[in-house]
Amino acid sequence: MKVHSMLSDAEFTSLMDKARSGDSEAAQKLVQLYEPEIRRAARMRLTDSKLRRIVDSIDICQSVFGKFFETAQSPKGIDLKKPEQLLGLLVTMTRNRVVDEHRHQTAQKRNAGDGVVEAAANLLVSDDPGPKTEIEMKDMLAKVRSRFTAEELEIADLRGEGLTWDEVAKRLQVSADSCRKRLERGIERVREEMR
Repeated sequence: MKVHSMLSDAEFTSLMDKARSGDSEAAQKLVQLYEPEIRRAARMRLTDSKLRRIVDSIDICQSVFGKFFETAQSPKGIDLKKPEQLLGLLVTMTRNRVVDEHRHQTAQKRNAGDGVVEAAANLLVSDDPGPKTEIEMKDMLAKVRSRFTAEELEIADLRGEGLTWDEVAKRLQVSADSCRKRLERGIERVREEMR
């Protein structure tokens, strides 16, 4: 069922006013109503398989809602009167977030300072060897892998097998967000250690 058919304009305005004032129940209700559409919009735009290995629709959705509520609760706020206006705004934010993530990942690949470690770490979640020779990459990969904790290595290997964050989380019996953050922290730590 479409979001705009679930709420009258008056109900929507009331819910938005409460969410703007910091009412967590109102915010949760908005997330419940709009999350399926936003995740669907994110999945439709996450067409790059390399990007999908790094970020998924849950990541995009959480980021979009975080930014939306931050802006909605700011003094400037957001003035929306109809449920479909919010849907349009969130879908636009989703599209922009996917584009930003793609740009960020592309920029990271071009960054010469972090390029070697990033490429090696990316091998943990990608089959593409990148610009370095295979021998150099295998050597760097071995160095990176040796610096990961057993838990980080298990997450990286499962992602490297093509599992989604949800599938990794289910296997490890933790949340998808927790898995993603653990791997990100591990990659960041290794990058710092190898500088």
